[in-house]
Amino acid sequence: MKLNLQPKEEPEVNLTSLIDVVLLLLVFFMVSTSFVKQSKITIRLPDAEASPRIDQPANQIEIMITEQGTYLINGRELVNSRPATIRNALQEVSNGDHTLPLTISADANARHQYVITAMDVAGRLGFVEISIATVNAPADP
Repeated sequence: MKLNLQPKEEPEVNLTSLIDVVLLLLVFFMVSTSFVKQSKITIRLPDAEASPRIDQPANQIEIMITEQGTYLINGRELVNSRPATIRNALQEVSNGDHTLPLTISADANARHQYVITAMDVAGRLGFVEISIATVNAPADP
């Protein structure tokens, strides 16, 4: 019995079609991707050292916010920190005069949301002269 053993040919992988598919996918994703430039808002923040100290006028409203989120309007603590309570207190203190200057000062560890809530309530009431108090950091010895 004579067996004729021929050496088997190594299978060959044709990469041409694979490369074509990859290039087509690359072109498809490049064309379908939209490059969106995010809009930016330029904000000029106040500098506490550059501005001179201004004496507070007699008819000014000051909102102080503690670290726990307690609101004090002209030194008087509010019952709770709901926006409706803040709105009622601001209307009572201002007597309907929304041209009065309003200063918001918050504890350094207070959440940002507390300040935004105060600004939102004041803005909805029609206050246009809203400022945020800045404090100089104590000098390190």
